[in-house]
Amino acid sequence: MQSTSSSAAKNLYVLAWIFGLLFYLLEYAVRSAPSVMIPELSESFGTTSIGVSSIIGMYYLTYSITSLIAGIALDKVGAKYPLSIGTIVVGLGCVLFSISNVYGGYSGRLLQGAGSALAFPACVYLASRAFSPRKLATAIGATQCLGMLGGSAGQFLIGPAIKNGFSLPFIWVGLGILIVSIGIIILYITPKETELSTTTPKRTGLLSPYKIVFTNPQSYLCGVISGLLFAPTTIFAMTWGVAFFQKDRMMDFQSATLASAFVAMGWDVGCPFMGWIADKIGRRKPILIGGAVVMILSFVQLLYAQDLCPAYISTFILGVASGSAMIPYSIIKESNPDKVKGSATGAINFLTFGVTSLLGPLFSSIYGNTLMTTADKEIHFQSAGLFWAVCIGFSILLALFLKETGTKKEG
Repeated sequence: MQSTSSSAAKNLYVLAWIFGLLFYLLEYAVRSAPSVMIPELSESFGTTSIGVSSIIGMYYLTYSITSLIAGIALDKVGAKYPLSIGTIVVGLGCVLFSISNVYGGYSGRLLQGAGSALAFPACVYLASRAFSPRKLATAIGATQCLGMLGGSAGQFLIGPAIKNGFSLPFIWVGLGILIVSIGIIILYITPKETELSTTTPKRTGLLSPYKIVFTNPQSYLCGVISGLLFAPTTIFAMTWGVAFFQKDRMMDFQSATLASAFVAMGWDVGCPFMGWIADKIGRRKPILIGGAVVMILSFVQLLYAQDLCPAYISTFILGVASGSAMIPYSIIKESNPDKVKGSATGAINFLTFGVTSLLGPLFSSIYGNTLMTTADKEIHFQSAGLFWAVCIGFSILLALFLKETGTKKEG
């Protein structure tokens, strides 16, 4: 009888994980969608493209901070309530973001980032309850893939919707209602922790796990490296990509959207592929550094040898290689004790998106601010791309100081 009850609970966790995936997909669409509506948002908020970029960047500020809270919440109460609350916060953020003033934009984007920070760690948590250890890596890989698929959808689908006359309030309120509806389902179907676990964990201080993680220098290296590799996709491709391809490379809207969206599609391939290779050879660092090198080469080709292949092929390769940004997520877990693995995920999310929230405004002030006024558009595009190539190069330098955590460790 107990076995039957446990099996039923696991089935509910699988179902909850599936709906969690839908939330993760939609929050990624929420994350990337503003990149294809910067002119419309500028008009709606009554501000410049730089002002819009500042508003969009608020997402990463609260995402970074809330990642720490997410880790604690999941460790203490499970995924049922934190994930449901996350959907409500994101949904409310979408509704506020539809309001035609700057204050609605800022508050909406802050809430979107805060609620979204719960999506990925909660899905990983649910997967750990739903699947055996042998299948867990596959489930986590599927989770990340679906998220990036949402990133592509946020550009591929919403861009044409805007061009076909759908209003911003219709899009954002619609997304908000859909996300909250998913949250209600998650709240209803997700088992309470007592339904699966009969043991009571030892009570510890709320911040005790983070004390362990943040006193380990390897944790900081993992977070900064991941942030430097992740920022080119989130800031350049998902925020500024469409505008840069349109203004500097003189692409039409559809071609610019295609080139930007293919970064996320490449990520869909790269995340599981890079992880699979790292597991196969039993080493983390060679795949991490190799992926970063390919990212630099793809940028160089896109900047200086654009006639070799269409831009969307270059950005797809960039996206595949940027899957190496997830390798530090494995390293930080393997560099810290088993009892703090959940908090290690929260910590690296905090550090990764902390780096992103710093690089975003810097890039916008240097290159976004001159996008409309620059005289030499090709030099401007090349300089902007080199900004990210330098960031990636710095990540390679830092990776040299990482300790190998794969099964075939360095001697």
